[in-house]
Amino acid sequence: MATERFETIRTAERLAEVGPAWTALWAQSGALVFQSHAWVSAWWASAPDRERRGLAIVLAWRDETLVGVLPLAIVRRRGFRVLEWAAKDCSDFGDALLAVRTDHNLVRRMWRHAGRSGGFDLAYLNRLLPDAAARTLLQPENGGVRLRLNHRDEANWRVRGPWKSGPAWFDAQSKKTRQNYRRGQKFLAERGLLTFRLLEPGTPLGPVLDRLTTFKRAWLQRQDLASTAFYDEGSRALHAMVQVLSDTGLLHAFVLECDGEVVAVSINFVQAGTMMAFVTTYDPEVERASPGMVLMMDYIMWSIDHGLHTVDFLCGDEGFKGRFGTQSLTLASMTGARTPQGAAAQIVDRAQHAWRRRFGKAEDANGETVATEAAV
Repeated sequence: MATERFETIRTAERLAEVGPAWTALWAQSGALVFQSHAWVSAWWASAPDRERRGLAIVLAWRDETLVGVLPLAIVRRRGFRVLEWAAKDCSDFGDALLAVRTDHNLVRRMWRHAGRSGGFDLAYLNRLLPDAAARTLLQPENGGVRLRLNHRDEANWRVRGPWKSGPAWFDAQSKKTRQNYRRGQKFLAERGLLTFRLLEPGTPLGPVLDRLTTFKRAWLQRQDLASTAFYDEGSRALHAMVQVLSDTGLLHAFVLECDGEVVAVSINFVQAGTMMAFVTTYDPEVERASPGMVLMMDYIMWSIDHGLHTVDFLCGDEGFKGRFGTQSLTLASMTGARTPQGAAAQIVDRAQHAWRRRFGKAEDANGETVATEAAV
């Protein structure tokens, strides 16, 4: 009978050593790239604030075969040590990685090991799809730190339907939507030859990503919004994650160009018959033409024409997603306290959430306004 054992990865050296076994498990499981060794390693290598983070990845072995990964990390926020998904800041869905997806008992045993390893006050695991294996940890008998559903949900919009072709999907859109698309195309074409294309494998990604970053920073500045690690000056995080998509053969990068100059970019990837839209942005100087919308409609039609059954906008409830999406899923989150400090943070969080609900005060998806953020 195989001997089961668990370990917790704390160092970059050990993370590198388990790469082959983790990658083999990921390839066997068919899991999303967010749970791959390459993704987590690229995040850890490029994280700009590693001084306040630590790895806490739980591995489950049966003899010398890796059968489960619970990709976790600890971050210090506002005096709390929070256990969260590794690569949370650049991953749209979080979950365990399993050789047998329905082996929920293994998930619970890995979670019990995480609790015994310690080092955190509060656990916050978010962006859970309805079929996420990690949802089994909501059961009272999970054997470790007790987890409960948290009030911070996020939306996941998808385009899925019976269309046989891209033009059929386009014709099914409202008259106003079709007019806006054609108006945007016309406006952009007045600046020069308008071209939509998929970047060929092997195309140097640096110039396109630099262009994307420039657009995103300008857009954030116009909206008076703070930047993220992806777009901070000098950050290589976005480049690192996109390189993983390229190396794994999943990358589908679309551009919209006027006379060879990029005016919109969408970094996507394809898995399990689904086009997943990771990062999309546009030149704010031509915002009037809605280049982002034009590009999005172009890649939706491209996806349908190439036999993909779904376009997934990933997490977030931006307005355009609801306008085009035909299916909406709720991404749940769950929290649990391991120490008295963590329990106190949960009490404050629940009280502040109740106050917001009573007085109608808005709260952002990440809950950055409350004391437990800590948790997010």
